[in-house]
Amino acid sequence: MTDILIDAAFDSGNIEVVSISGASAKLRIAKDHLSDFYQWFHFRVAGAAGRELELKITDLNNSAYPAGWPGYRACISEDRDWWGRAETSFDEEEDNGTLTIRHAPAGDLCWFAYFAPYSQERHHDLIAEAAASEGVDYRCLGHSLDGRPIDCLELGEGDMPVWLYARQHPGESMAEWWMEGALEVLCDPADPVARVLRSKCRFHIVPNCNPDGSFRGHLRTNAKGVNLNREWATPTAENSPEVLAIRNAMDKSGVRFAMDVHGDEAIAANFLAGFQGIPGWTADLQAEYDRFTAILDRRSPDFQTEQGYPATPAGKANLSMSTNQVAERFGACSMTLEMPFKDFDKLPDPDQGWSPERCKLLARDCLASLVEWLDG
Repeated sequence: MTDILIDAAFDSGNIEVVSISGASAKLRIAKDHLSDFYQWFHFRVAGAAGRELELKITDLNNSAYPAGWPGYRACISEDRDWWGRAETSFDEEEDNGTLTIRHAPAGDLCWFAYFAPYSQERHHDLIAEAAASEGVDYRCLGHSLDGRPIDCLELGEGDMPVWLYARQHPGESMAEWWMEGALEVLCDPADPVARVLRSKCRFHIVPNCNPDGSFRGHLRTNAKGVNLNREWATPTAENSPEVLAIRNAMDKSGVRFAMDVHGDEAIAANFLAGFQGIPGWTADLQAEYDRFTAILDRRSPDFQTEQGYPATPAGKANLSMSTNQVAERFGACSMTLEMPFKDFDKLPDPDQGWSPERCKLLARDCLASLVEWLDG
């Protein structure tokens, strides 16, 4: 029987073929350019119809987050629209850590990814549709190292400056699915959540902070191998023009509320991380963050507060991270939203795990929670 064919030479593609035998393959994830980070994969298998595929991704004990593999199930799609999950297991003893994916596609082609990809073309469609909506202004804040625009959408007639930004870490594609959900709400003139928020706030929305890393199939860095979420204290045009452009725009607008949207490899839950430990910490600012967290926890079944990152001790905050820098720089209620690559264990979905559809629904819950937070 002929060997399957495996390709990854496309937008956000990432895999290296070690060997193929029939319907089985041994694979390896390529590192981010000029970096040791690797975890994101995205590839296509051809010649799969009627065959039980066995795909082994090896050398994962040295990946960026080895704790992300136990309990993880790979994302699969045959139409690149609906993404399900495949039977997946992890053995840390096999070939320095091996993820084994088993799946029998119905058709000849099947795509596999670490999470449902969010393509550059879909990003451009998202920007175009939002920019064409009534009351929405488009701004190009600057350009990436590869020359891609840092797209920003602005809307709302209110006085409170709100910043929503995502995909500093490009492999965390769930963040842009969240952004799509947020923009669908905010750009709908009939949506009551949008009507309230647009009357009280001026939104500045950057759906993809790292377009180069997204297209290159990186997990965590830009075209120069730089982790953008460690550049916020001293961004430079040479290493992190993406952060420099966004932070300069924030300096002009001010920031009162900010959400930086991410994904977490290991924790099977949605949670928030705050700015505890910044030099300018105050009890009042902390109370604002705690109140938003409590509102979201009450409103959304897809959110929880039991799992998350430990609070940073007083005076120990890393100001090169955006949430800390924005809170310190502007006195803003700033936060990082983390969503899982795995599933949300409190409300699991055996077919899809955590999915693009649920990312978009969580965005609406976050915006509805902001309405209530503003009333407080």
